[in-house]
Amino acid sequence: MKTNQELLKERTERLKKAIVLEKTDRTPVILTGDAFCARHVGMKLSEFCSNMKASHEAILSSFKALGDVDGTGGTFAAASMFPLMFYTKIKLPGRDLPDDTPWQLDEQEIMTVADYDTILNKGWKDFSDDFLKNRLGVDVDSLYAQLADVPQFMRNFEDAGYLVYTPSASITVNEHLSGARSMPKFLRDIYKMPDKVEAVLDIILDETLVGFREQIRTLKPLVVFISPARGASEFYSPKIWERFVWKYLKAAADVIIEEGAVVDLHIDGNWERDLDYFKQFPKHKCIFECDGATNIYKIKEVLGDHMCIKGDVPAALLALGTPDAVYNYCTKLIKDMGQGFILASGCTIPPNASVENVKAMIAAATGK
Repeated sequence: MKTNQELLKERTERLKKAIVLEKTDRTPVILTGDAFCARHVGMKLSEFCSNMKASHEAILSSFKALGDVDGTGGTFAAASMFPLMFYTKIKLPGRDLPDDTPWQLDEQEIMTVADYDTILNKGWKDFSDDFLKNRLGVDVDSLYAQLADVPQFMRNFEDAGYLVYTPSASITVNEHLSGARSMPKFLRDIYKMPDKVEAVLDIILDETLVGFREQIRTLKPLVVFISPARGASEFYSPKIWERFVWKYLKAAADVIIEEGAVVDLHIDGNWERDLDYFKQFPKHKCIFECDGATNIYKIKEVLGDHMCIKGDVPAALLALGTPDAVYNYCTKLIKDMGQGFILASGCTIPPNASVENVKAMIAAATGK
């Protein structure tokens, strides 16, 4: 019987080998479960979203009941933090929604075209602080105060034998404007006033990368999560994508690599057109985390000898499939992906996933 610390060491080494495409004793399994974990342990989503400590305890309890998982992508419910990333309102269960309804971004055009000039003249931080407080009604100090418990949350998972996959996270800076302006208006802006939008994004990038670099130096994480949530090729023409998505994604990823960590590229949507761009990163310094929209076999074909691949068990399969179907899908994926693969759900485990299906996914990797 292995101790929790022996398990943590074993799981960490398994992940490290997968990242550099070395042979492992088995495929590592990293799960990100938020609303699923709450429902698994019988906690209402209203409590889960309003009490960070309670959400942490729910996720940890869920993991302990699921079996031999290597690590977690999240140690607490981050729903209340979403306005700090996407600069838009959020509807929360128990406040704006029924107690057990999942949270929802409530995207509106709150930032105006005139605000671009304000950012150019005064900088991003002053604008950001005012925008969050006076237009979104966010109590930033209270939210950040809650994060004081996060180091203990991480220790609790490690004490239980689970590695914390991405203790440091960010999104690309164009997501701030996409949320604040609303995606339709932001897309219009980059066609109508591309130079101004790019100048604003450059200011946001310069200011945010300073803090991001300091965060990585403080936490010294193995892996850092970054999400270009709406950056998929399917949304942009090639030239626009290169100028307004790739430029900022690469800048953030380069900082992570410079600071000695591995980049977890959380890739939502279909990026098949632009997979070759990711060869610009050094080998074995990135993980391409896909959600099923980008064909994982295409990723393997283009990037399989360059970076680790993470994914990509579909939400629909976990929610609506049978344990046998999940097991068979995962078993085939593990075989076909080979070395340099991490088994995971496509993004987070859906709230309505079957517990038996999640256990079947884990069993496909562990053989238990």
